[in-house]
Amino acid sequence: MTDRLGPLAPHQLNAAQRAAAQAVIDGPRGAVYGPFIPLLRSPELMQCAQQMGEYLRYRSAIGNRLSEMAILVTAREWDQPVEWAIHAPIAERCGIARDVIDAIAQRRRPPAMLVDEELVYDFCIELHRNKRVSDATYADAAALFGEKGVVDLMGINGYYTLLAMVMNAAQTAVPEGASAALPD
Repeated sequence: MTDRLGPLAPHQLNAAQRAAAQAVIDGPRGAVYGPFIPLLRSPELMQCAQQMGEYLRYRSAIGNRLSEMAILVTAREWDQPVEWAIHAPIAERCGIARDVIDAIAQRRRPPAMLVDEELVYDFCIELHRNKRVSDATYADAAALFGEKGVVDLMGINGYYTLLAMVMNAAQTAVPEGASAALPD
């Protein structure tokens, strides 16, 4: 597969692209990589996306561990290898068990999850596959995370779906040396 919207050389960037790239570099990501490479073609969209993503990834109301779990479910549901390669190692460092990560990668329901992980998994799977969330799952999520947490969980699913769509359409290449490969 050819990377349709690969990296741009610094001399190819216009002023808006340079500013958008610098905002990502100056933030917690520290570099332009993954979805931000194709998004750089639309610097205003990239700026909006990176601001939303910075909140959802680093400061969401459900915390980093559960955010990373939601990202993995989204990456698997969208067959997005870059998202997976970036986030599977982060999820493990945040405390998601290796067997849970492996089960998600293999499209299996993980057999041994913590209660909050099980709820995030069910919420994400329902939202991606059914395009909605059942009343029971919603009520459980609202009881555990509150309304802000539920909205942030919806946002994580939507944001990482956007990134998956961008990278799938752009055929963004998996970073060299990535240790976490998404199985076919």
